[in-house]
Amino acid sequence: MGRTPDDILESAYRRAIGLGTHSALRDPAIVQKIEYIARNTANRACARFLVACTLAKIDQPSVDIRKPYTEIGGEDTFSGRTYDERYVTGFVRKYDLPCNQTTAFLTPAFRNRNIILTPSVNLVGRPPTIYKATLEILDVIHSGKETAENVLIELLRWLITVREEKKQRVQSLLSALSASLDENALSAESIVSLIEQHLNLKRSSRLPVLVVAAAYQAAQSRLGERVLPLQSHTAADKQSGSLGDLEITLVNDQQIVTSYEMKTRKVTIEDIAHALDKLLASDQQPDNYIFITTKPIDNEVQEYAASIYEETGVEFVVLDCIGFLRHFLHFFYRIRMAFLEKYQELLLGQPASAVSDELKEAFLSMRQAAQVRN
Repeated sequence: MGRTPDDILESAYRRAIGLGTHSALRDPAIVQKIEYIARNTANRACARFLVACTLAKIDQPSVDIRKPYTEIGGEDTFSGRTYDERYVTGFVRKYDLPCNQTTAFLTPAFRNRNIILTPSVNLVGRPPTIYKATLEILDVIHSGKETAENVLIELLRWLITVREEKKQRVQSLLSALSASLDENALSAESIVSLIEQHLNLKRSSRLPVLVVAAAYQAAQSRLGERVLPLQSHTAADKQSGSLGDLEITLVNDQQIVTSYEMKTRKVTIEDIAHALDKLLASDQQPDNYIFITTKPIDNEVQEYAASIYEETGVEFVVLDCIGFLRHFLHFFYRIRMAFLEKYQELLLGQPASAVSDELKEAFLSMRQAAQVRN
């Protein structure tokens, strides 16, 4: 009986681990391209795309690796998306590899194609150089300069290297942070300032969810309420069955009492109307539906939210994220450091697709600087 795709991936992973710092390839130029693809933090899709395509080529040697779309037609095509979703998804998550957490074939550059992917194709993606390098690797395999198996092993070797480097950086930052901690806790306003700086960084749309979740987790025993498990950052409400981004229930009860929806833009009347539609179509009847925003709140939006209570019995309100946090930290002043620890714990536990490694490392550096100043 031949190897299954899962067997192929596991074997390649073990061989990549065994190589350590030694390359599986002979040509330094090809190694350089693969390293570039594996290390690119702006685009994680190309690495996953190559894992899927090389896997398919190893599993079915007769296919043309440049034809990962059955729409092209012919006996040498294959469904790269099927390999990606069926085999690569679990593999990437199992080993925490720095790739897209969802299929690469739904990213704009790789979606709905029906052409042979030669080096001359313009995939119209950013950065252009990584797509060019990806197509060149496909051509290297097609031309026989390197085998799909060796390329897969080399790619995994670099992905493992990047993963371990990330872990070492985070551990180093945590060690430095631990060394800076003493008996003097940060003030509530210092914590507010730290979180506000973090929210102002790029690609921080997940962070308001973590702020509110951390607040509830830190105060759970005092509130008699708990946070339901967070949904994926990319999960649509219809898919998850949830009302908002964050749901709060009473302890020992599944009844949702508060639902939160986070916005990193201004909340509009249309946003509230959409939330009301979700509420009317749901079996759940929370006491509160709260919008948390990082932008200014318009008076007419706040007034519209307040008007809904009479017809629904549910309190709708729009709150400023930092204002919410400031009030919480002063109201529960003695657990302000517990909040900060919970926020850090949730942050570091997020997948890279939700919170980038750069955002995690930035927070640890910023917190250490705040502790040192204190």
